[in-house]
Amino acid sequence: MTQTLTQQTLSHYINGQAVEGKSGRFADVYHPATGEVAAQVPLATAEEVHEAIEIAKQAQIGWAQLNHQRRARILGRFVDLAHENMDELATALSNEHGKTFDDAKGDVQRGLEVIEFCMAAPHLLKGEFSDQTGTGIDTYSMRQPLGVTAGISPFNFPAMIPLWQAGPSLAAGNAFILKPSERDPSVPLMLADLFKQAGMPDGVFQVLNGDKTAVDALLDHPDVEAVGFVGSTPIAQSIYTTAAANGKRAQCFGGAKNHAIIMPDADLDQAADALIGAAFGAAGERCMALSVAVPVGQETADALVAKLAEKAKNLKVGPSLDPTSDFGPVVTAEAKARIEQAIATGVEEGAELVLDGRGVKVEGHENGFYVGATIFDRATKDMTIYTDEIFGPVLTIVRAADFEEALALPSDHKYGNGVAIFTRDGDTAREFTRRVNVGMVGVNVPIPVPIAYYTFGGWKASGFGDLNQHGADAFKFVTRTKTVTSRWPSGVKEDASFIMPIQ
Repeated sequence: MTQTLTQQTLSHYINGQAVEGKSGRFADVYHPATGEVAAQVPLATAEEVHEAIEIAKQAQIGWAQLNHQRRARILGRFVDLAHENMDELATALSNEHGKTFDDAKGDVQRGLEVIEFCMAAPHLLKGEFSDQTGTGIDTYSMRQPLGVTAGISPFNFPAMIPLWQAGPSLAAGNAFILKPSERDPSVPLMLADLFKQAGMPDGVFQVLNGDKTAVDALLDHPDVEAVGFVGSTPIAQSIYTTAAANGKRAQCFGGAKNHAIIMPDADLDQAADALIGAAFGAAGERCMALSVAVPVGQETADALVAKLAEKAKNLKVGPSLDPTSDFGPVVTAEAKARIEQAIATGVEEGAELVLDGRGVKVEGHENGFYVGATIFDRATKDMTIYTDEIFGPVLTIVRAADFEEALALPSDHKYGNGVAIFTRDGDTAREFTRRVNVGMVGVNVPIPVPIAYYTFGGWKASGFGDLNQHGADAFKFVTRTKTVTSRWPSGVKEDASFIMPIQ
């Protein structure tokens, strides 16, 4: 597939149409494979955010009045349209993010799977009913939409995360405002247009590009009832705190340092292949990337490191739309510099640099933002390459003497997003899954991202809020319960009562 890219000025998507920005402020959107500026995206003012919220507030009234099935049918048409336009979506995503074309299609597909789950809203939003809870009294509950909700999504999944955030909200009858990453905003704008083509009323799904000004305007506005966020832990915690102070619901997901425990009985070839893909796929720019390998025992560690080094040195780093590339560039020059500095710090701290990905040059794309596969061995848990999220193609190996030491590493780490164990022993796997202090666990599965009808979310510094993304939790997050106690008088006169009624 050839790479075609022309520099353009992007827009917002407000009230069913593309709208030029009014602020006069723009951010550059890069083509990471070449290092060139591909587009400029407008950065919204607080006034533009307020206007979009008012539009959403009015549009939500009619949207909520539609019955659940009609809303679900619109979501179904959207899924069909997204599949029809999959190549265009994946190409745009690859061009702006840097992940390979097939990986970009996976980004879109995992988002669509949640939309498909949300088409079950007629069932998921059912309330409860109890008759004769008192003499002649019935009690029932209903789940109702909040009103206007918002999502602040990250650069690394510009299709999947917005759809995870928007799907349950829209299916439940809310209006939704997306503030995507300004680094790769084209796909969210394309999704907005597909929602309109599917029959979504104007104003129900809107996209506002922006920076902190737009985020603050969403958090401060009283008509935004709930906010979802995915990004770094400091910002996740800040948004969660601000939202709570302003009386909003918040679902905020932060950083990660996902571990893979490799037991002595594991199939080392399978484990090595899984680690290579999970550590270096998408250039490591995944919140579920496996960035720490913990082999148990010296013999296991020596054998695993040898296999990893042999496999990783043959990986091809190249342009995202080159079908021979195993992974592409990182998203910006700043990201490349930060990752390479983290590698330098690991060397300074005394970790053994098995494979160095710095200084990669791709012929014909010398200005691209490339970092090669990097492997550290014999790291310790006090080193920053272990404690801090690098968010790049860097795999850190921390050796453990036994199962208990291996279990303690992810359990004691400040992040608790995902973890995996590779073993052939069912008892070991069961003990690990029960005891590990991490939110998502894989057994011989390197990236344990749950399917759409289970919830996704990490623990500790990886997640703030008591409800996770997708699954039943997502519908609880975007609705509130109303409970009705009902009696129809029989015509028999009753005297006034001055005591608390009892059943």
